[in-house]
Amino acid sequence: MEEGTLKSPTHCTGTEADYEVRQWDAREGCEVRQILDRVADKWSLLVIALLDRRSLRFSELRREIDGISQRMLTVTLRQLERDGLVIRTVHPVVPPRVDYELTPLGVTLHDTIRSLVIWTEEHQNEVAASRASYDSRLAEEAKAS
Repeated sequence: MEEGTLKSPTHCTGTEADYEVRQWDAREGCEVRQILDRVADKWSLLVIALLDRRSLRFSELRREIDGISQRMLTVTLRQLERDGLVIRTVHPVVPPRVDYELTPLGVTLHDTIRSLVIWTEEHQNEVAASRASYDSRLAEEAKAS
């Protein structure tokens, strides 16, 4: 059992259209927070994006994801499989062959992730300008003090 998760799912009230973000974010055992933490981590995002194209073997995923360790990829794939986002298929051949692909639920998540990436691409220059402005102000404040 992963640390910070519950044995049985719980329903967080207050996640409807008129929800209060702090309410579900801070409550212990809230499935919404746990799911967001899982699907928003950098390794999960990359795995989901890569599997949108086609099913891949473990070694192919590892080659495609720069900087991920074998252990972290294994943990990420298991968590995504547990959440119903990825399906693992073991082929009865020698040597064993295991493929990973998105489930229909995983495909719907990829569509959402794609929207976020498009927003990021469209606004990256604005974010970069804001960062530069902030850093400049911070440097000026440091000089003044």
